[in-house]
Amino acid sequence: MHEMKRYPTDDEAKKLICEIGRRMYQKNFVAANDGNISCKVDDDIIWATPTGVSKGFMSEDILVKLRLDGTVLSQGPLKPSSEIKMHLRVYNENPEVGGVCHAHPPVSTSFAIAGMSLDKAIYPEALVNLGTVPCVHYETPGSQGIPDSIAPYCRDYNALLLANHGALSWGRDVMEAWYRLESVEHYAMVIMYTGNIIGKANVLSCDQVGELMEIRKRMGYTSGGGMPACTARPTNTVDVVASNAPVNPAPETPRVLKTYGQSEAASSCGCTGSAGASEAELRAITQAVLERLKNL
Repeated sequence: MHEMKRYPTDDEAKKLICEIGRRMYQKNFVAANDGNISCKVDDDIIWATPTGVSKGFMSEDILVKLRLDGTVLSQGPLKPSSEIKMHLRVYNENPEVGGVCHAHPPVSTSFAIAGMSLDKAIYPEALVNLGTVPCVHYETPGSQGIPDSIAPYCRDYNALLLANHGALSWGRDVMEAWYRLESVEHYAMVIMYTGNIIGKANVLSCDQVGELMEIRKRMGYTSGGGMPACTARPTNTVDVVASNAPVNPAPETPRVLKTYGQSEAASSCGCTGSAGASEAELRAITQAVLERLKNL
């Protein structure tokens, strides 16, 4: 027997939307009147944020109630957002969706502006919560082009980047949609740090990614979100420990402390080892450090 889906009440949905709006604003995911949120309360009915309001300062009386064909059932002083068409398209394409969130988180929006998807197999939480996050082509905000551009992805993915625009996520309820939006931004930050600041990341092996996909299934996620490219063999199976850490065995030969300075300074400190570096060595070291800093 098919189990009836339990939707939030009108009051619950409105409270959730206002709470998520505050979180969006506090986390700097939106500025001014950016972003929009919606929550399904019946098979064919949603509550949504209106146009022209800061998501950090909403009250329940300004929210808009609509059918999935766009018919307005109830509204306060403000009309529905022009981007409500994007939300309606997600619900109509994927009946399992119970909530949708759209915002402009700075890092993931930067990836969207660069036309880069989030698809690195480096972060287990992102792979479990999201899978991969495609970046769809640009369409004018508020136009019919955006719902048309996202339609092919609504069943098989959990979030998207909208080129030169922002991020969009959905879930079985509006809180899951919000958590996925948080995960999108966190995933983008990790890719930015490892790819552009640290400059290195150990990619998970295909076996490791497969284990994460099994976790997804056990958690009841029906949309996999795609599987990123993985390595044939794991690259993260060796402990990385400082050579002088307590868990390492004592070195067989005495460690030599090399000092960089005048030979007098080295000998007067009571240190043993080389007397000091030459001027040529110092210049070479300085140049190497400067070159490294340029590449950061």
